[in-house]
Amino acid sequence: MKIAIISDTHENIPNIDEMLKIVKEEKINTIIHCGDVCSAAVMQYLAENFNGQIHLVEGNVDSDHQHRIKEQNIKNVTFYGKIGEIELDNKKIAFTHRPEKARELAKNGKYDLIFYGHTHEPWEEVVNKTKLINPGTVAGLFAKPTFALYDTSIGKLELKILYT
Repeated sequence: MKIAIISDTHENIPNIDEMLKIVKEEKINTIIHCGDVCSAAVMQYLAENFNGQIHLVEGNVDSDHQHRIKEQNIKNVTFYGKIGEIELDNKKIAFTHRPEKARELAKNGKYDLIFYGHTHEPWEEVVNKTKLINPGTVAGLFAKPTFALYDTSIGKLELKILYT
């Protein structure tokens, strides 16, 4: 199963649209969003323009909007707070916004994969047999706009750059 990992969308609708175009071409039905949506309206927009399931954690600029996102009760969005946890293709996956929290979660060896955001820079590393992945920033703030695709069945990670 291929999933999309995104973070730091920061209300950039044109880049969100470009990312969704690629996600639809790849026939992906699961998005993990590692935070910093920045507004409930943008979360609603993302949900309305994606037919699959969205798993979302709170980013550092989402705290003011967190309650509005939860109140919207969007049918295809699951909001986890600061840490999310799911299992796909027998892979235990956690996701959070901050890299420090991702590394802390990796120490217990409970997860196969941990996704995180915040730094706006794509990054991949292994900590105690757990693969940590930062997909970068969809918004393109301070770095090129990127997100990641991960195929859980074969363990393949692919970084997508929205504009070159």
